[in-house]
Amino acid sequence: MTGTRVRHNDYGVLRPPAIGAWEPSLTVSVVIPAYNCAEALERTVAGLARQTYPAELVEVVVADDGSEPPLDVPGARVVRVAEGWGRGAARQAGQLAAAGAVIHWLDSDMLLAEDHLEAHMRWHHLIDYAVVIGDTRFVDTPGEEGVQSEYTRKTLESTRRLKSAGSSAYLLHTGASTSVRAELLRAAGGVDTGLNMAEDTELGYRLSQAGAVFIADAEARAWHVGPSTVMLREKEVHRHNWSYLGDLIPDLRWLRSHPRRHWLVPYVKVVVTATTYEQTRASVDSALAGTLADAAVTLVGPWGKLTGERRSNLDDPLLDLRLLHNLYAHEPRVAFAESMPVSAAPSPFQLHLPTGWVLGADTLARLVEHADKDLLGLVSVALAEGSDGVVAARLERTAAFSRAALFEGAVDDLVDEMYGSEWVGGNEYGFAVAEEAEPLTGDAAKWRALAGRRLGEIKELRGEVERLRAEVERLSTAAEPAAEDGAGGPLRSLMRHLRSAG
Repeated sequence: MTGTRVRHNDYGVLRPPAIGAWEPSLTVSVVIPAYNCAEALERTVAGLARQTYPAELVEVVVADDGSEPPLDVPGARVVRVAEGWGRGAARQAGQLAAAGAVIHWLDSDMLLAEDHLEAHMRWHHLIDYAVVIGDTRFVDTPGEEGVQSEYTRKTLESTRRLKSAGSSAYLLHTGASTSVRAELLRAAGGVDTGLNMAEDTELGYRLSQAGAVFIADAEARAWHVGPSTVMLREKEVHRHNWSYLGDLIPDLRWLRSHPRRHWLVPYVKVVVTATTYEQTRASVDSALAGTLADAAVTLVGPWGKLTGERRSNLDDPLLDLRLLHNLYAHEPRVAFAESMPVSAAPSPFQLHLPTGWVLGADTLARLVEHADKDLLGLVSVALAEGSDGVVAARLERTAAFSRAALFEGAVDDLVDEMYGSEWVGGNEYGFAVAEEAEPLTGDAAKWRALAGRRLGEIKELRGEVERLRAEVERLSTAAEPAAEDGAGGPLRSLMRHLRSAG
């Protein structure tokens, strides 16, 4: 059961039941990473024992991140972090030990309203791709009303509580009080054990690529005792986290200001099927040479057939395949795959490029910009039409196709319903067949992009010239006095305009 199909992040179409007026059935594992915080932890676990959600459906798992002495918490199952250290390692150890259908993250120093779990869980009974974010207030001492972080407050106000946040809703995902179906969490890859800060933001990004909808529930009330680290040392926290988040979250474009460097997670993956050496090389090289340098290529072919037995170098039946492997074996932005990738995750976009077609210098950048304008899930590019139908390239939004895969039905139709789709023309975006494409050598990519735009302007001007010539012809043959007027007449004005345009 996946429930209602939500468009983008507008969860307003969902109608959760009123607290206290429904029958829960899902189990939940509350996972709390903890380090040397026995007193605060006991208070948090005691709050979980008073919840309105049925106790028989709740387990509490404390992930002890190396506390000395080891934690012993009545009312909770304690698992010791065996590999690594820090919040990422603790969260992952806890969720791997959990048995519930839903994983509910909590910080160790939280005070909970008695219906906190119930408020979260009612959403998970509606859809199985929800990530619920609790309403966390910060207090100095228990009993205070508390305040939201300024970032959270502004984000909720400007996005209708994330309903209009689009693809950036994950930025509000924190570990203080969030919940997610265990199946979706594991499909997204779990928690990055190597991260000791910002692991919740990075996980939120990957959950978004897995098709999640982020729900900010004002009724899931909780209070965090003491300010967060960001509140105390914001600039230092950002300086620390931004050193690696640029590599992991391509959506944070402002962290990728360098024009040419290689990033761990590319912004766009371009998929090309290996055919002839020349045609395939033309397609792959064009993808690597654009103004959007933050792109990588997946080259699909039967690479496992390339064994090392004796062969005729020039008469090898797999010669073209072998040449392509030789050519890109040491190119870090090219990966070899035996079959079409199911998903580009964690990259947010994937372009399927027919072999033998090449991209213009700014084709990728313009296509992504077009898709982002209306958060389109699919942009199909008509390239040519033959006996076998339309040859097309496809720019796919990873989150859209991940969400569509949760439902039964034609994938493209589901993507169109939940994200939108559109057809565009290849000429408009600079696609060309390999034989007609401009060479990649010479000017830098930005100058090739500029040249491409100037060619487009020239085509527009030529069209204007033809229109003006037709108008001149019409006026010159018209039997009216204005055709023989003085310098200020329409015909002479058109002639001057035509000379200046030509």
